[in-house]
Amino acid sequence: MSASAPSPGLWQRMTGWFGGGAAPAADVLPVRVGGTEYRQTTTTPARVLGFDQALLWVVVALLAWGLVMVYSASIAMPDNPRFGKIAPTHFLMRHIIALVLGFVAALLAFQVPMSAWERVAPWLFLLSIVLLVAVLVPHVGTVVNGARRWLSLGVMNFQPSELAKFAVLIYAADYMVRKMDVKERFFRAVLPMGVAVAVVGVLLLAEPDMGAFMVIAIIAMGILFLGGVNARMFFLIAAVLVLAFAIMVMGSPWRRERIFAYLDPFSEAHALGKGYQLSHSLIAIGRGEIFGVGLGGSVEKLHWLPEAHTDFLLAVIGEEFGLAGVLVLIVLFFWMTRRIMHIGRQAIALDRVFAGLVAQGVAIWMGFQAFINMGVNLGALPTKGLTLPLMSFGGSAILMNLVAIAVVLRVDYENKHLMRGGGV
Repeated sequence: MSASAPSPGLWQRMTGWFGGGAAPAADVLPVRVGGTEYRQTTTTPARVLGFDQALLWVVVALLAWGLVMVYSASIAMPDNPRFGKIAPTHFLMRHIIALVLGFVAALLAFQVPMSAWERVAPWLFLLSIVLLVAVLVPHVGTVVNGARRWLSLGVMNFQPSELAKFAVLIYAADYMVRKMDVKERFFRAVLPMGVAVAVVGVLLLAEPDMGAFMVIAIIAMGILFLGGVNARMFFLIAAVLVLAFAIMVMGSPWRRERIFAYLDPFSEAHALGKGYQLSHSLIAIGRGEIFGVGLGGSVEKLHWLPEAHTDFLLAVIGEEFGLAGVLVLIVLFFWMTRRIMHIGRQAIALDRVFAGLVAQGVAIWMGFQAFINMGVNLGALPTKGLTLPLMSFGGSAILMNLVAIAVVLRVDYENKHLMRGGGV
């Protein structure tokens, strides 16, 4: 990919989003992906030559729905003495600020060619390590609910673990491209990446943030597998990770308690303890029945369900929109994940392995984290502190989610540009 590749102007992209004018056709090399042949012809509308607009609008829909639900779930927070004297719109305004910052960061990220991301991948990974170390330094990292996970930036608190997800994703894709010739050898291909993930994991567990570590480990494993690592080595890595997580759970009394509470959240021993959040999440979803109690009508958000605007936003959605709303949300996330994975496959078919692995890594990130969050809210998985991507309150999570989506759109833009006969 040339460093001098043309980057789309902001105005041209904005007009493209809303159905810009026609452009002349070009002869290109046909590409076949999953039985579908991609070829530019004179009958192809110009609007498909930018990037995947359907994906963009699904992301916008999730962001808009999340904004409404964050306001609905947090509107009663001023009544809680724990938050002091705050306005009813306190969390809404902070979420809007995060969306604005995320949108600006996404526009900037979209300008960056994938070749540049490939060059800076090791440095971005090192930066994430430095920030993960910095957050553990007393008087530097901000402590909330006993966890030291944030760096105060004035406008917002930044969570380095969110940057680490993106950094590990970019680094793992670059690593697999560099190790493509030795991907069948465990000690030369898999072990170094395993050590890098282990370093990140140790720092995350010191915060502690086991949920972020799980997501990062799955992202790295997924990229190794999609990059062509031997299946036996992949299952060996999976077994080691499962064993490591089992040891972490059994070695921590409060994590063990969470597992027991998950198995029986309504028992007398857990209903007012570790099972409190899960039990009230299930009550909220049960109250919603088929079509919900209506927007704003949730009772559980009125100081019964902790973290209703962050980790348990889905429970409020289930109460106010019912089973129908939850199913629509699941379909949207499934469609988005599948679409991003398709963009990645298309890039790999065009011999752009790094770009393809990055896109597929984003799909794994969004899909797996959404799956874990939904599973926790529905009682299918043990309680874990992971937000719902693109929707839950959390400035740094929204920021990095939008940057990741922008990178995927950049991959799709470069795919389409290449298929038109242009260079990237």
